Amino acid sequence: MPNTTNKPLRYRQIHLDFHTSEHIPGIGADFDPDTFVSTLKAAHVDSITIFAKCHHGWSYYPTKVGKPHPQLARPDLLGDMVKALSAADIESPIYISVQWDELTAREHPEWRAMTASNQYHHDRPHDSSAGKQLSPAWHTLCLNHAGLRKYILDQAREVAQSYPTQGLFFDIILTPDCVCPACIERMQCEGLDPENPADRLKNDEAVNEQFRRETSEALFREFPNLRVFYNCGHIHKQGPKRFSTYSHLELESLPTGGWGYDHFPSSARYAATLGMDFLAHTGKFHTSWGEFGGFKHPDALEYECAQMIALGSKCLVGDQLHPNGAINPDTYASIAPAYRRVEMLEPFLHGAKQVSEIAILSAEHMSPKGARNHPSDDGAAQMLQELKRPFDVLDSSARFEEYRLLILPDEIPVDAALASRLKAYLASGGKIIASWHSGIGDDGAFAIDFGIERQPTPIAFRPSYVKAGKDLDPSMPETAFVFYDDAETVRPIGATVLAGIYPSYFNRSYKHFCSHQHAPDDTAADMLGAAVTEHGGIAYIAYPIFRLYRAIGQPLYKYVVRGLLDRLVPDPAMVTDLPSSGRATLTRQIGHNRHILHLLYGPPQIRGKDVRGDDGSTRVMEMIEDIPSIGPVNARVRLPAKPKRVFDAMTGEDLAWEAGADGAISITVPRLRIHSAVVFEGA
Repeated sequence: MPNTTNKPLRYRQIHLDFHTSEHIPGIGADFDPDTFVSTLKAAHVDSITIFAKCHHGWSYYPTKVGKPHPQLARPDLLGDMVKALSAADIESPIYISVQWDELTAREHPEWRAMTASNQYHHDRPHDSSAGKQLSPAWHTLCLNHAGLRKYILDQAREVAQSYPTQGLFFDIILTPDCVCPACIERMQCEGLDPENPADRLKNDEAVNEQFRRETSEALFREFPNLRVFYNCGHIHKQGPKRFSTYSHLELESLPTGGWGYDHFPSSARYAATLGMDFLAHTGKFHTSWGEFGGFKHPDALEYECAQMIALGSKCLVGDQLHPNGAINPDTYASIAPAYRRVEMLEPFLHGAKQVSEIAILSAEHMSPKGARNHPSDDGAAQMLQELKRPFDVLDSSARFEEYRLLILPDEIPVDAALASRLKAYLASGGKIIASWHSGIGDDGAFAIDFGIERQPTPIAFRPSYVKAGKDLDPSMPETAFVFYDDAETVRPIGATVLAGIYPSYFNRSYKHFCSHQHAPDDTAADMLGAAVTEHGGIAYIAYPIFRLYRAIGQPLYKYVVRGLLDRLVPDPAMVTDLPSSGRATLTRQIGHNRHILHLLYGPPQIRGKDVRGDDGSTRVMEMIEDIPSIGPVNARVRLPAKPKRVFDAMTGEDLAWEAGADGAISITVPRLRIHSAVVFEGA
């Protein structure tokens, strides 16, 4: 499989889209190699992914496998780019579209995916007042056709043979819920039920894995140092074997493009545990891919790239070239400040690893659902980011013993093998926080000793109420506070009860209701069950608190978890008084004997309230416009030894520091705008 000894990915990359209709004339006519390269150089770019074949199915070089774009003004636009970039020492990975290829869909309709819902995969809304209209849609192809797989491999070989590229980026590897005749036959042969959505997904994933395996084996055999990546818009938490055909990872996560600002950190915290080089995708667009004339504020790009490097990722900004081939100077003027910062900090980034005391065992890995992060993973990651508690996201193949505490968020079933591992982890001094259905075995009982007993009937009230004391967390209110979700009914058999569940007067219905939302708590009622418990280093929360926090954002839910963290993992590696919307990470460069503390502040706001999606749906959009300065910002870190020097990585200026009686090192950053990196040399 891949040669993982490839040179490391570069830090300052561009992904250049070029999905260009055959109905537009003069494709590439205004491309100028000198202007192209000088613009990239001025923006501190050191790698750019350029295009061999786009979603329209056209190629941008003199191909013998595919078909050149019929309006191409430069016969070898791809080659002209590669030549100019190579001379300027800018890397040039090459892009090939896979399952969106309109030309091939027209020429080979038998290769089109047929979705079980009988819907186009990527439909566009139409104006109902004008009557039904034909939809401008990408027609997804199904990879369960040997002819299609051969076509893609032949073109990939042609590109790698013809151009001195560092790698190939295969885009659009989807699970289209396909029920084409070939997929029906395959499912029947494999004992899968075409009427079962889960079985259709298994088939889609197996078909995609066959494509990846065939393609990588052939390419790595012929081009052993080639980088290869297969993009599906998300790095699924399916374990290391899922990525055995990849040379590296690319985390597509455009915050304003539908992913949001909380998607990337969770994905990066998982990617970092896989031992692979990885980079992150954001975009220069105000919205998302395919937006001509859209520009993101430079402050947003600077914050997003700073967050990437703080989480151990290389950086990539998505762009889209005009059909005339002229590079846009405004785009690269907006990228330049971000990449100038990254370039200056690179000496403090190479080989840096996260210092993480807490791990989230991924609910996406254990209970897959949806196309992106599991809401419980996202909620747990959001809490820990806001609390400035460094963490990783794990699949079940990872070593738990490297962490002080393991979070099992909401939906982590525990079979006998996992129960054995968790017991060994606890015996070695590890701690656990579990919530709702996590920790439950096949028999419906808790698989490890939580000091509680699960009752057969869940809490009958939704919402219900929680009363907690100040011994759980100082921010707990004196009175009951509401929880808007289901809850397990548990009773203590040895555990300490830190909070209890109480009913409302009644559930809201047409028979009886009170006020605008739900009935208040019944102050005369007895406790229905334990809400939060702790026993022998294991804490349990009866609610799906992590998905609920993602959905509702009630700070009290976060404070419940904060109280448990303070109880189970005192003396954390890092503490800072950054606001909750700030971000902080601590990394270690072992080879340089130093730690780097990254402090970030750039809170997004919801500005777009009716952003329309491809399917006609609408969403809100978080964005960043102008980031204010804050400060002073105080931080305290625990290091293996006292540092010899503490300084600002950007300016080189020394920072005053002091060691407390407990050995923790305290520093103050007088002024923080977007990002500061504090270096602890010799520690």
